[in-house]
Amino acid sequence: MEYGHLGRTGLLVSKLCLGTMNFGPQTTEEDSFAIMDRAHELGINFFDTANVYGWKKGEGITENIIGRWFAKGGGRRERTVIATKLFGSMGDWPNEEKLSALNIRRAADASLRRMQTDYIDVYQAHHVDRDTPFEEFWEAMDILKQQGKILYVGSSNFAGWHIAKAQESARRRNTLGLVSEQSHYNLLVRAPELEVIPACEDYGLGLIPWSPLAGGLLGGILRKIDKGRSATDQIAAQLDKHRDKIERYEAFCDELGEDPANVGLAWLVHQRAVTAPIIGPRTIEQLDGTMRALEIELDDKALARLDEIFPGFKTAPEEYAW
Repeated sequence: MEYGHLGRTGLLVSKLCLGTMNFGPQTTEEDSFAIMDRAHELGINFFDTANVYGWKKGEGITENIIGRWFAKGGGRRERTVIATKLFGSMGDWPNEEKLSALNIRRAADASLRRMQTDYIDVYQAHHVDRDTPFEEFWEAMDILKQQGKILYVGSSNFAGWHIAKAQESARRRNTLGLVSEQSHYNLLVRAPELEVIPACEDYGLGLIPWSPLAGGLLGGILRKIDKGRSATDQIAAQLDKHRDKIERYEAFCDELGEDPANVGLAWLVHQRAVTAPIIGPRTIEQLDGTMRALEIELDDKALARLDEIFPGFKTAPEEYAW
């Protein structure tokens, strides 16, 4: 396993981040434990979760599973850089969602209890809160840092100008600010190249792409359907929309002799500002299979071919201005 710094920090994280969103709803607790143990065996030290994962309001099912795994000991917590998120609703009462100072305090304490740990490595805003000023956000996060409850702060689903605004607010407080941004970024979704990635580069944030395989569209979906597997209505609609690109992509992957899922991950690893794509295996076999992505070397010709199939963006404003 290779490791890199998370943005401009000294924190070293694995080149792949283990996403845990399936733990609970799709993967049993026993299998989740096995996947996390296997991740450590493979050298993956970076795990991502969120307080809403498990999708039963207020229960924090996935964080609880991680907490019970940490409680097994054996250095599990010490070897893990754990990133969790807050924003989504955890109850029906006011102030149980978003980024008010009150919710930040309560949500952090609740995540710590569920995960049976006394600190969170990277505490992330799951979305921008347009109703809470960044001054309030940073004051609450700074208090958590002073209390030793969190080490770093990250964002998710922020626009480029949100990142800039957050960083300038932190700068006025003489604090580190954001160290990472989780964005929806893959071969099919390349809008972050306009302003999010330039903002990450300028302010020193590590980019953590989520949905790296576009919900399965880049994971060899055509060959899976050919083998009789079904697709959800949403994925089927997206496949109809992008079928020409997907057909060309899978044909190119055949030329390379590589699995489409691994090519999609390898492309992300090659992109500027990217620290670690989030992988979401439901089984150990899927986890083991993703390791091949770190071995694939995409040369300039291969990268150009992928850009031809899935056109990207120039940095703004050059994309739309002279």
